Amino acid sequence: MLSTSLLSTAQRSQVDDLTTELDPNALTWLSGYFAGIAQERDRQGHARLEGNGNAVETAGAAVVAPLIASAVAQPEPQTSLTVTVLYGSQTGNAQRQAEQLAADLQTAGFAVNLVRADQYNVRDLKNERLLYVVISTQGDGDPPDDSMGFVEFLSGRRAPKLPELQYAVLGLGDSSYPEFCGIAKTLDARFAELGAQRLQAVGTADLDIETVSDPWRESAVTHAREQAGNDLAPNERPTGATVTPLHPVPRTLAYSRNHPFQAELLLNQPIIGRGSVKDIRHIELSLEGSGLHYEPGDALGIWPKQDPALVQAVLQATGLKGEETVTFGGDTRSVYDWLRQHRELTVLTRPFLEAHAARVVENGTSPRKPRARIQQSTPEGLGLSTLLAPENSADLRAWLTSNQLLDVLQQFPAQWTAQDFIQALRPLTPRLYSIASAQSVVDEEVHLTVANIAYDTNGEPRWGVTTRFLSQLEEGESVPLFIEKNERFRLPADSQRDIIMIGPGTGVAPFRAFVQARTEAGAAGRNWLFFGNPHFQTDFLYQTEWQQAVAKGELHRLDLAFSRDQAQRIYVQDRLREHAADVYDWIENGAHVYVCGDATRMAKDVHQTLLDIAREQGGRTQEQASEWLNNLAAQGRYARDVY
Repeated sequence: MLSTSLLSTAQRSQVDDLTTELDPNALTWLSGYFAGIAQERDRQGHARLEGNGNAVETAGAAVVAPLIASAVAQPEPQTSLTVTVLYGSQTGNAQRQAEQLAADLQTAGFAVNLVRADQYNVRDLKNERLLYVVISTQGDGDPPDDSMGFVEFLSGRRAPKLPELQYAVLGLGDSSYPEFCGIAKTLDARFAELGAQRLQAVGTADLDIETVSDPWRESAVTHAREQAGNDLAPNERPTGATVTPLHPVPRTLAYSRNHPFQAELLLNQPIIGRGSVKDIRHIELSLEGSGLHYEPGDALGIWPKQDPALVQAVLQATGLKGEETVTFGGDTRSVYDWLRQHRELTVLTRPFLEAHAARVVENGTSPRKPRARIQQSTPEGLGLSTLLAPENSADLRAWLTSNQLLDVLQQFPAQWTAQDFIQALRPLTPRLYSIASAQSVVDEEVHLTVANIAYDTNGEPRWGVTTRFLSQLEEGESVPLFIEKNERFRLPADSQRDIIMIGPGTGVAPFRAFVQARTEAGAAGRNWLFFGNPHFQTDFLYQTEWQQAVAKGELHRLDLAFSRDQAQRIYVQDRLREHAADVYDWIENGAHVYVCGDATRMAKDVHQTLLDIAREQGGRTQEQASEWLNNLAAQGRYARDVY
């Protein structure tokens, strides 16, 4: 076995960074990729393999092998049919699923073209023969940022007829929104409308992604084999594949989504003024000893626990016993433990409402008088079955966004067994928060800007699960966390480029990291921040820091929009319009534009404002303005981190 000493310290660090977040299948693909490079260079007679400026013997390419357990080199393609896997991803989940599908197809002997939607040449679409699309849906039916141009093209009149295309679509979404996996369904229908042949039903994966994605991917590979006339058994490697046995070596288990690091809470400090209606906190966590690394633009994933008071209220509303045990998915836990740590209780989903509505009807119960909060969003006396009807989608949308599980259990009592109730609830998933610090400045720490969601309904408290979890923690307690990379929300590689940052409310978090990093690196490019919140006196987040940054020349322009400090509401998009000429000039001279914050209103309003600026300042038509903005996004010069 070759020693890892063939790599320099810097190279070993690069390998560790590269492989930390990869699952076994991705590692398998990577090992084969490197082995293929080594074999090709060996055949060409190259005696040495260059890596990061250090020459290493060609045989040293196999040094990656001891670092990757149970991996094999990828086979040569066994069919002339090339499969295109196209993905659109906002937070990385769809990208990971697409990469997994590509690896599965390569293992099955296919040549695979894996491409992000904004990097795909739409002129190639008419020549595709086998296409798999993996795409997430954002908010209430919006495409991810990297797919806006592709979705717009496919939906428009320029989309070609596709009688030769065979396709399938896997959607990722959140069933707490009425338009669950809406973009995937739209694309699936549009491909069929253009004459393409659907190979399998559109996959609709909720936050417990693998439940749907794993069988969907297996079916996708099977269908691909059928279309290629490849009758190899699913577990049989194609003839001629080179198998390279690789030997595992002990490695420190990397911290990840499924193996979070227990970080110590260092600081939990309100950063709003007295009298604010908000509760916004600056949180600092220690990463000491974790080996975790992040870059400006990345997110922090946090695994929360439900508040015990909420768990008890749910038990009381259902009549279930907390000590009763339930076995599900191979795990046996008490009902209390399931609800406290493993089930979603603060977010309503359509599947649960449908299951609960059926029980209300079956049990012959009638709804209690609607609560005041519910009356504001739905007609009086509206039953669940009626609410779920297609013609009441607007009422359902209001219901899902303004009520929680407990509201439904209290208003519409129904009988549940413990087993059925646990199965009907969606698994509790981690929440992602934009990181508000640059590691080059804070070292083994990570900072967050968190708005605590809390309100009363008829005198009863309601809250967001993770913000409640964080707000109640004392300094010194631990938080289970992991780093979620966001490669599409990165500072310019060229530090001389200007940047425009638009981040109202807690959307300002990543821009604190951006300015810290640019200052520390001595970046020559200018920094322009647009920030907004209700009131200057109480809601100017990080006011002292921004004012000091302006005074020191680290922040070159700061435009503020405090919406409720005057009779006329003023928002960040209004400030953009006021400075339209300068904004356009910065962009035309190479500036990168970043938007972070609310996806439902702010991000859409800012997007429209940028289109208007392109029309008014650049003399473009609406279609040209849209193309201009799509091109900026494709170049990585228009990036959004919206939620």
